[in-house]
Amino acid sequence: MPAAMTVLHVGCGAPNPEKLPAPFRGESWREIRFDIDPAVRPDVTGTMTDMSSFADGSVDAVYSSHNLEHLYVQEIPLALKEFIRVLKRSGFALITCPDLQSVATLVADDKLIEPAYTSPAGPIAPFDMIYGHRASLMKGNLHMAHRSGFTARLLAVTLREIGFAHVVVARDRPNFALWAIATKTIWPDAEAKAIVQLFMPPGTASHVGKSADTAAGRDKIEADQASGVLKTR
Repeated sequence: MPAAMTVLHVGCGAPNPEKLPAPFRGESWREIRFDIDPAVRPDVTGTMTDMSSFADGSVDAVYSSHNLEHLYVQEIPLALKEFIRVLKRSGFALITCPDLQSVATLVADDKLIEPAYTSPAGPIAPFDMIYGHRASLMKGNLHMAHRSGFTARLLAVTLREIGFAHVVVARDRPNFALWAIATKTIWPDAEAKAIVQLFMPPGTASHVGKSADTAAGRDKIEADQASGVLKTR
């Protein structure tokens, strides 16, 4: 039987296999839990900006759920470069974070502290998505503070500029979230499409349409406002 592939679960929080996307929960994947907070009993304790506990090219996937927004803007490139470094050449990162463009519509409607959706941690308001989970912060857990944020376009451009070879970003509008798949190297189109269909939330990775150049003028971002999908390559 082939050895299981490894997924490095960055910012894993308290143990709970259900936190992983369903495709990572099968027998073909082995989770390595990584967190800055020793209280959640991770397999390895550390920070995203220095993952020196892991060798170069040592994991098949990196999963980061609502972590990047906890970093200061100058720390984000450090973390993303660490993601690339620890990935195998055939590896990919799966990243999700708040969609500030969607959140901004609620703020504009003066709904800053009204619940937008309910998470396992309870009701989540725009305030929580912008500044950090209030209930956790009130308990003194400052790790939950938010220090930066993304729109779909900014996340796509940031991942490409850091060095990921192929990036797809989708907007999960009902949950006010962004989802990104970023590969370390260029994948064949069929494989790239398959991984997007497997890991992106239902309804977010359907059609990709018109194109627009980035500010740098080098990469192409394909965007479809109806589907909320951005793809760079």
